[in-house]
Amino acid sequence: MPTTWNRSPEEFHKIYLANTDAFYRIGSSQLAKDLDDFMTRCALGLWSRAGSITERHVEMANQIYSKGQPRPTWLLWNLTSAACQEDVFMPPVFFWNLAESDARRGTETSRTFIRMLTNILLYLAAVDDDVTYAEAAYITDCTDRLTAICDTTGVRKSRDGLNPLDFVTSGEPSFQDKHKPQVQTTGGETKPEAEAEKEAAAEKPDFDTLMAELEDLVGLEEVKKDVKNLMNLVKVRKLREQYELPVPPMSLHMVFVGNPGTGKTTVARLVSGLYAAIGVLSKGQLVEVDRSGLVAGYVGQTALKTQEVIKSALGGVLFIDEAYSLSSGGENDFGREAIETILKAMEDHRDDLIVIVAGYTGPMEKFIHSNPGLESRFNKYFFFPDYNGEQLMEMFRIRCKKNGYTMNEETEKAAVEMFTQLYEERTENFGNGRDVRNVFEDMVVRQANRVAALENPGKEDLMAVLPKDLEDREEEEAEAEAPAEDATEESPAEPETPAEPEV
Repeated sequence: MPTTWNRSPEEFHKIYLANTDAFYRIGSSQLAKDLDDFMTRCALGLWSRAGSITERHVEMANQIYSKGQPRPTWLLWNLTSAACQEDVFMPPVFFWNLAESDARRGTETSRTFIRMLTNILLYLAAVDDDVTYAEAAYITDCTDRLTAICDTTGVRKSRDGLNPLDFVTSGEPSFQDKHKPQVQTTGGETKPEAEAEKEAAAEKPDFDTLMAELEDLVGLEEVKKDVKNLMNLVKVRKLREQYELPVPPMSLHMVFVGNPGTGKTTVARLVSGLYAAIGVLSKGQLVEVDRSGLVAGYVGQTALKTQEVIKSALGGVLFIDEAYSLSSGGENDFGREAIETILKAMEDHRDDLIVIVAGYTGPMEKFIHSNPGLESRFNKYFFFPDYNGEQLMEMFRIRCKKNGYTMNEETEKAAVEMFTQLYEERTENFGNGRDVRNVFEDMVVRQANRVAALENPGKEDLMAVLPKDLEDREEEEAEAEAPAEDATEESPAEPETPAEPEV
């Protein structure tokens, strides 16, 4: 039966603004970007449990932005892909700070936020006029985790929010459940689902397939060589163990150093799978986290938060990005508590946990030398250089081919010049592969705007990328016309008594 929570995208955006504006009056408008990002991640996690993902979901996703923030530009293909990849709900760092502030001041803003989140997610769940049990359970799980933070930090009790399970309209299977790969026997018949899932869980990643993926990566020749050498070393160690030959102790934990966007996370995922394929790890999953996912605001809470992350990484690789930030806050910083907790876990679970720390070269070297326990466990360094213009162009070609876009000779030339200039004029903010992704996504939007203006576009029109699709004309015009002025914005004052957002 239809749900009463269904709203048009325009109506939902008004509701979203009313809720978030009320929250910013309590907190600060400086949280806008972080809050919008968090709400988007929640929407992706929610919709991965929906019956399907449609253009209606795209329209709603593009309404998740606060006043003064840029409007999202989701398309169906990348929204569906992002929803499929969204997995574990992680409370945002701003919520921990909010709860700790409430505990000090005797306020309940964080609990008000939980009620606001429940309402917004119910609207998002009802986008297809149906709230499934899986969606309601996801909302409940999110709010339960946030409520637990409030309880542990000592935020005063407040009235309960809505129970999402009261608004379930169907028990339809989630999008991911309905689109699981079919498993067939050699005779062609489908195996029982429980048996297929059991076999899938027990199946290890294929070593040759993962090595082929590694080899197909653009650039990173020295990294590929180092990974191959490491895998050969580990395989021989396993063979020596089988023949009861002496095996000298060796740490398998690693340090990845390099600028953002150089493929560190991708290689970490492949290494995790490779370790599982040769029997070093039992599962082979990659859990990626940074300081905000490990550090809390009170003594003792950081250890609990870090232990939860470690638990999810057992059997696989814990990948800590910008790990040097854990030791950059001085002797009394809670990041050191996270380091000690991680070191203990590396010892307690040394047979089924690999830790990879990553970041810029200089800060990472200082980080490793900041603690004797780190120095003794992290002695394998992998260096990830910046991609040059030719490699950036190759990555762009791969994205175009994968997504059904074609470039003529003129467009190829324009793209080569653009990426060559991007590399040669790079600054400290150079994003490497991330810049390629951004260029591609911007190109998709411009090409779509151009093609939409054509009368009866054909297949070739839909695929063709022209040089003008690579040019950010609006931005260039805006920069030329914009007057120079001080854009400093004052943060709104906080009222003494927080108000409940209106729905």
